[in-house]
Amino acid sequence: MADEAPLIETADAKAPRGGEAAWYAGAGGAKLRAALFTPSGLAEGGRPRGSIVLSGGRTEVIEKYYEFIGECLDRGFVVLAHDWRGQGLSQRDLSDPLKGHAKGYKAYLDDFRGLLGAYSTRLPRPWVAVAHSMGGCLTLLAMAQGEDRFAGAILSAPMLGIRTPFPLALSRALTSLNLMTGRGGVYTLGGAGKPFDAAFEGNVLTHDPARHARAWGLITAEPKLALGAPTWGWVDFGLRATAYLARPDALRNVTAPVVIVSAGEDQLVDTAAQAAAARHLPQGKFINVPGAYHEILMETDPMRNIFLRALDALTGRVAPTPAAPPKPAPAATPAPAAAAPAAPKSTVSAPAATPKPAATKTAAKRKPAMKKPAPKKAAAKPAAAKKPAAAKKPAAKKAAAKKKPAAKKAPVKKAAAAKAPAVKKAVAKKPAAKKPAAKKAPAKKVAAKPAAAKKPAVAKKPAAKKPAAKKPAAKKK
Repeated sequence: MADEAPLIETADAKAPRGGEAAWYAGAGGAKLRAALFTPSGLAEGGRPRGSIVLSGGRTEVIEKYYEFIGECLDRGFVVLAHDWRGQGLSQRDLSDPLKGHAKGYKAYLDDFRGLLGAYSTRLPRPWVAVAHSMGGCLTLLAMAQGEDRFAGAILSAPMLGIRTPFPLALSRALTSLNLMTGRGGVYTLGGAGKPFDAAFEGNVLTHDPARHARAWGLITAEPKLALGAPTWGWVDFGLRATAYLARPDALRNVTAPVVIVSAGEDQLVDTAAQAAAARHLPQGKFINVPGAYHEILMETDPMRNIFLRALDALTGRVAPTPAAPPKPAPAATPAPAAAAPAAPKSTVSAPAATPKPAATKTAAKRKPAMKKPAPKKAAAKPAAAKKPAAAKKPAAKKAAAKKKPAAKKAPVKKAAAAKAPAVKKAVAKKPAAKKPAAKKAPAKKVAAKPAAAKKPAVAKKPAAKKPAAKKPAAKKK
C-alpha cells in the first residue's frame, strides 16, 4: 500500500461516503488503484455482513460503479473495487494509453492476488466476488486456479467466450499470425475505435440513457479514464483465458456457489459459453436477463433489478445478515396463538349463521322439555320462517301424510297452519310476541305439541305413530 489515490466525481456521479482510494503494488511492481468503501449507520453493536470484491470489465473504472457500490453498502457490506492493469488510473503497459493491451492472463491473476493480500485484514468475512465481463472471466479463472477465499461469486455477463467478426478458428489464426510477426501491441482490424464518443444511439451496452450519459460524463471529467479498442495481444489473452474455462475439468474445483447472470441481447460475449460454464460448475446457476444489453448493472431498473435479486439470494445464503438475531421478536408471535380467543368468536357467530335444520330441531325439542323459554322457540321459528324452502318441504311431506291418515290429521294440520301465521306476526312485531305469550299460557303447551308433531313427521316416519297416540288430545280441544 502507498499514498492516497484520487476518486473522480461529477455532478451525476458522486462517490459514496466512507470511501478511500489508494495505490497498491501489482505484479512486477505495477502501480495499481483500488478503493475501499465501508458502510456507515450499522445497527448498534452491529458489524458488516461481509465484504464484496468488485471487479469491472474491460474499459471500466471504479467510478462507474458508484451507484452499485452504494447499494452494497446499504446491504451492510464492505466493498473493495479496483482498476485492472492497463485501464482506469492503473498503470498502462504501452506508451499509447488508449490501447487496450494484455500479455497473457498470468499478470492479471498475480495482480488480483496482490489486491486481496493488501486488503485482507480490512475485509470482514465472508467474501463475495462480484464481477462483470472481463472481470468475471478473471475472477472465475482465479477461483479455478486455487483462489478459495470467496464464499460465493456472482458474475454479470462474464467473458467466457468472445464474439468475433470471424469464425473462432480464423480469429485464432489471425491472432497467432500477428503475434508471431511482432504486432501484438497493434490495434485489431477495427482500429482505435471511439474512446471519447458519448453517443447513446446505436450503443450495445445499455438501454438506459441516464446511466450511459453518467459513465461518459466521468471520461469527460477525467480523460485519463478512457480506453480504446483492444490490441492483438489482448485478443490473444481473451482467447486463451476463455479456452481454459471452457474445459469442464477446469471448473470442478470451484466448490463455492457461482451465479452467472447473462444478458439476453449481448452482442459482445458468448452467452452459450456462460450457460455451459454454469453446468460445469459444481454449484453453478445460470440466470438470463431478457432484453438486456451487455452491461446489466448499467441497464434500466427492471433489468438490473434481476441481478440485484440474484445478489440478494446469494448473499442471503453465504453471508446472512447479522440482523437475524432480532428474529426472536417474531418468536413472540405466540401472541397470535392468543388469537385463539378469536376462534370462540367464530363459534358464537356460527350457530346464528348456520341454521342447520336437524341441529336446531333437536335443540328445540330438548329445550322445551326441560324449560319453556318462549324466546328460544321464537328464535327457532323465525329461522324456519326465513327459509321459505324449508316451509315448502314440510308441506310436501304433509301431502304424503294425508295419503295415510287423510281424515284424521287434516284438522291438526289446519291448526298448525293457523298457528304458524300467529308466530310470523309475533316475529314481525316484537310487542305482539309478548302479548300472546301473556294471554295464552295453556296455549304454549298446545303449541309445543303441534311443534312436536311436525318435527317427528319431518325427521322420521315412525313419528307418524305418535300423533295416533295423541288423538285424545285433539278431542280435548
